[in-house]
Amino acid sequence: MSIRAFVEQHFRHFNAGSLRDAARGYQQHKQSGGLMFVTLAGAMSTAELGISFAQMIRAGMVDAICCTGANIEEDLFNAVAHKQYRRLPHYRDLTPSDEMDLFAQGMNRVTDTCIPEEQAMQVIEQFVRKEWLLASQNGVARFPHEYLLDVVLNPEFQSCFEIDRAHSWLLAAAEQDIPIYVPGWEDSTLGNKFVAAVAKGQLDKSCMLTGLDYMQHLIEWYRSCSEKASIGFFQIGGGIAGDFPVCVVPLLSQDLQVKTQLWGYFCQITDAQESYGGYSGALPNEKITWGKLGVDTPKYVIHSDATIVVPLIFEYLLDE
Repeated sequence: MSIRAFVEQHFRHFNAGSLRDAARGYQQHKQSGGLMFVTLAGAMSTAELGISFAQMIRAGMVDAICCTGANIEEDLFNAVAHKQYRRLPHYRDLTPSDEMDLFAQGMNRVTDTCIPEEQAMQVIEQFVRKEWLLASQNGVARFPHEYLLDVVLNPEFQSCFEIDRAHSWLLAAAEQDIPIYVPGWEDSTLGNKFVAAVAKGQLDKSCMLTGLDYMQHLIEWYRSCSEKASIGFFQIGGGIAGDFPVCVVPLLSQDLQVKTQLWGYFCQITDAQESYGGYSGALPNEKITWGKLGVDTPKYVIHSDATIVVPLIFEYLLDE
């Protein structure tokens, strides 16, 4: 039984039913000529979402991406150090002393997975620092992700891959030339390293464009694309990865007073509850009051673990 057939047969109610409805809605949106904007929060790259996400990108099912600084760099960390990653299925049993031992070994833990600092972070830093230094010396300003695109497309870097090239979503996005937005990039390992290099006088801070520049680019992208097609919003988790891009619509319609299409589809996968008062748990109807969604916009919320839900939806959509 295919994944799509399995979901259609068994996923009928509650969060399972919402998953099926959202997958159907995504498919209908794309089949009608719509574009899809996908956002990545959390640690989806370390969870190896790239295995299915890269397929979605190459299949033309993703038209733009917004992600955290952690997700974009962790795709590359995994690419070059996958064999040195350490999985700790019993991570809940770790004591503070166990955690200190991991730190001493250069193993930075993300839930049940340890990222090896020397083999992952330091390797990427060597490649990207060259790009930063060149831009800094030449007075060039670029987006954070553009430096990483140069790295992932570098044959020397690709020779270091320890995963199947088909499993890197950043490589897929680079090859398909998909727009990427990384607001709050400084909240990442490489962001910290960049600021440290600036503080040491090794780099000129002006070589790095900021979130404000990303928003300006997003305004231009949304205005241009929405004139030709409806744009959907598929949000994995919450946080800045979702809140930053979804706001482009009220920015255009209210702040710039430009006639603008609302988002044409909305789905959020989250474990947060709206009663906590956070953005990550806000239900779609709340976004109507902010001028982001309309009364008739197809809206879906799946309260579940994104590492389970997202691959199922993606494989559903990829099934022929």
